[in-house]
Amino acid sequence: MTKFFVNGKPVQVDVDPSTPLLWVLRESLALTGTKFGCGMALCGACTVHLDGKAIRSCVAPVSRAEGRQITTIEGLSTNLTHPLQKAWIELDVPQCGYCQSGQIMSAAVLLAENLKPSDEDIDEAMGGNICRCGTYPRIRKAIHRAAELASERGPK
Repeated sequence: MTKFFVNGKPVQVDVDPSTPLLWVLRESLALTGTKFGCGMALCGACTVHLDGKAIRSCVAPVSRAEGRQITTIEGLSTNLTHPLQKAWIELDVPQCGYCQSGQIMSAAVLLAENLKPSDEDIDEAMGGNICRCGTYPRIRKAIHRAAELASERGPK
């Protein structure tokens, strides 16, 4: 039995400890916002937070989560009030949308570490997230907008 926290709630799953966290989230816990993309940690669609750091859940065994905090796209906010979610909606970022939860989760770590990122900071932080629709200019603009929204709302 593996015990950990997902979006602030304690969970326990009875799966092989080597099972990728992605499949535990999607199949055992019915949190389908985290997407399967490549299965090799190359595209970023499966990005979640492990104790506040972005990880690729497709290659992370669930045993890595033991006793730790996992945040998925569903846990970013319950009512779309997170600055990134607001900016994504305001600027109509998604095209197909498949990669967007991973994009947002990576951007959330960037903004937690740097609330005034330059274009270069954004490009570096988001470099591991692939958008086959090519919405990169809108993603960058939305990250800048989310930083503005976050600074307007003040500290958490």
